[in-house]
Amino acid sequence: MLYTALYMSTATRTQVYLTAEQRRQIEELRAYDGRTLAEVIRTALDEYLASHAGTAEEARRAEMQRAFDDSFGSMPDLEAPPREEWNRFDLDLNRIERDPPRH
Repeated sequence: MLYTALYMSTATRTQVYLTAEQRRQIEELRAYDGRTLAEVIRTALDEYLASHAGTAEEARRAEMQRAFDDSFGSMPDLEAPPREEWNRFDLDLNRIERDPPRH
């Protein structure tokens, strides 16, 4: 009952195809501890997700790093504005926001 109150209010229905062997093993677990099919699958998924936490984020960061590494030095002739001009953009933007053009 507590499980239902905690999880079912936000749960979504999902259909999954299992192999005959997967279903047989799940049925053995169910017979052993009396859990429902859904409980066995949710528990297995929770354990899988916990053991792989951060993997997707690590892959995303590694991909970004590869992109940065691959593009480093790709525009050797690009001239960046001098540091003292960086604030000029902010000042111009503030002026535009403060005094919008009149048409």
